Amino acid sequence: MWPLLKEHIEKHVALTDEEFEKVCSFLTFRRYRRKQFILQEGDISRYESFILKGCCRIYDTDSEGHEHVLQFGVEGWWVGDLYSYLTQTPSSCNIDCIEDCETVQLTLLQQEALYKAVPLMERFFRIIIQNAFIASQRRVLHNLSKSGAERYKDFIEKYPHIEQRVPDRQVASYLGLTPQSLSRIRARKR
Repeated sequence: MWPLLKEHIEKHVALTDEEFEKVCSFLTFRRYRRKQFILQEGDISRYESFILKGCCRIYDTDSEGHEHVLQFGVEGWWVGDLYSYLTQTPSSCNIDCIEDCETVQLTLLQQEALYKAVPLMERFFRIIIQNAFIASQRRVLHNLSKSGAERYKDFIEKYPHIEQRVPDRQVASYLGLTPQSLSRIRARKR
C-alpha cells in the first residue's frame, strides 16, 4: 500500500505481508498544503505522522516571537510532539509544512490496538523512540561543544537533501545561529 512505510518498518522488524496490511488498516492518510499546520502550540497532539511526501518542521516560539527549529521532517521520517501525544496534554511546539505533504497518521488508541494486533510493532516503535532519543542527545551535545561552522558542516553532511528544501533562516534557527552568522560561515566555505 505505502512502499516507503513498508521499507521503513522493515529496517527494524520483519513483517509478513499480512501483518503489514494490518498495520496499514490502523493508519489514516492525510494531505497538508504548504504552510498548513499539522500541530499548533496549545493543541493536544492527537497523532504521530509518518511523512510519505514533503517536508515540515517542528519549532517553538519564545516570548519575544523568535522561532527555534527543533527538527525537520522529510520522506521516511516520523514527526510529532511525543510528550503531548503520550500525555495528551497541550503541545508547546508547532509542526508546519514547508512543502505540500502527504502523511499517514496513528492515534494513541490506534497505536495501542496495533500493538495487540501486530506485536512486532511495539518493538518497532521502541526502536524508533530509542533512535530519536539518541539523536536528540547527540544534537544537544554538538550544540554545546561545537562551533557554528562545525554544526553547519555536520548538518550538510548528515542531511544534504534538507538544506536545499528549507529557507536559510530555518537552517540557521535549527543550528542555533543567526541568518547573518550562517551566511558568513557559508562564505568562508566557498
